This record gives sequence, structure tokens and C-alpha cells, in this order.
Amino acid sequence: MSTDNLLSLKDDMVAFIEGHGLVRLPGYITEDIPSVVWEGEHNPDAWKDFVEMAKRVGAPFVTFSEMRLEREELDRLIEEAGEMNFPDEEASELVEAQWLRKYAGMVGYIQLGFIYQGIVFLHETTTEWYERFQSLLEDVESFNDIIIDDHDHEHDEEDE
Repeated sequence: MSTDNLLSLKDDMVAFIEGHGLVRLPGYITEDIPSVVWEGEHNPDAWKDFVEMAKRVGAPFVTFSEMRLEREELDRLIEEAGEMNFPDEEASELVEAQWLRKYAGMVGYIQLGFIYQGIVFLHETTTEWYERFQSLLEDVESFNDIIIDDHDHEHDEEDE
């Protein structure tokens, strides 16, 4: 998507889903649930086809989840990126985390889903900045896992 904030798209989706007589179920389908992801990244209106498919197969509801970049979550990420790269204040992770501040409060990801014959079907719409945020979050979490594992290993050696 070319837009930085999916808020107006969210409003369009809500109106379209309700206009088709479908119920929105607030819920996020996690990655550990087997699912089929709708392919249509080159079609900005693919989500409409997805909703029409849900109606066509008689889905009783469409799950709807949005992810907004919360300032508190971003501040925590900036702090962790800073700790990860201390004392380098020009480290790429820290600079990128600070760059994301302009997106605080914006909707960066929307997931639609429905279940048909026991299979979950998903449609995801995301912004480029939100994908970068998720990638950075994973990098920082991986680094923290390494530090925690190393710290636990040191304690194990001391106990022996």
C-alpha cells in the first residue's frame, strides 16, 4: 500500500463488510493457526474480493484486527535498541526506531479472516513502515533472547 495510515481503508472495510450483511468479529488469527493467505498484493481492492468470497461461501462472520503503532510500544523499542547498541547512538536499529516516531498512532496493519470448511482464510494489508517496525522488533527480541540465554548460561556455570 502506498499510504502510511490505513485508518481510512479501515473505515472503508468496515462499511463494505457490514454492507454485505456480514458480522465483524474482533479477533486476530495467530501465525500458529494453519491458514491460507489471500494473494493480491498488486490489487489494492483485493480485500473487497476477499469479503465477497466470505459472503459467497456463507461465512457467518469476518474476523477483523488492526494494529496501531502505540507510542509506549515505540518508546520501549527505542530504549531497547539503544541498550542493544550502547554507546553507539548512530546504530542502524536505534536510528530506524527513532525514524518510526512519525508513525506513532497510525494504523499500519489490518487482518481480515473467515473460516470455511475448517480452514482459515486470511487477507492482510500492511504498510511498509509497519513491516520495518515488525522486523526491527524481531531483531531486538532476538538480541534480548541471546543476552538472556548467555546470562542464564553464566549462572549455570556458577552453580557447578
